[in-house]
Amino acid sequence: MTDVPDDVAEAFDRHDALVSAGDSYAVETTNFDGRVTASEGEEWRTNYEVTVRAPSLQAATSDEVGDAVVDGWLETLERRLEDAPKATRTAVELDDYSVVEAGEQVVVTFQYTMGGERQAADVAKTFVEYVEGTYVEGVIPGYDYVGVVADLLNSASTGGSEGSRGGTPL
Repeated sequence: MTDVPDDVAEAFDRHDALVSAGDSYAVETTNFDGRVTASEGEEWRTNYEVTVRAPSLQAATSDEVGDAVVDGWLETLERRLEDAPKATRTAVELDDYSVVEAGEQVVVTFQYTMGGERQAADVAKTFVEYVEGTYVEGVIPGYDYVGVVADLLNSASTGGSEGSRGGTPL
């Protein structure tokens, strides 16, 4: 990562779930693309941005999904993800948060400022895992899911992976 304090880079390099990926660190504990970047903050703090890219509902299914369903699903996902800071083991106040649909992806972004670089790495991992878990919990039954979402659903219900599945594990 460029222009990051050495202690932040060292903590991220030592973290089991993070791997250096150019100007960011990738979170390797999920199937979704989760990345964290860091930049100098005020005084002894560092600014962090966690970005998670997941398939849109339409991209995750082989079926046609109506606009009302897509809008409702995205709104529900956004509301559920607001609680991500509660899943961490430390007090995290978000500086910014967004959930936007960008083509065939849903892009979730959390921005926060912290002084403890090891805690910040744990928070980043937790946020990415929370997005994936919340996404899977919000899968709508009755559609034929494909790709990574089908793999996640299959793993949740059977422990295997086949790449195509309908319904939810519940």
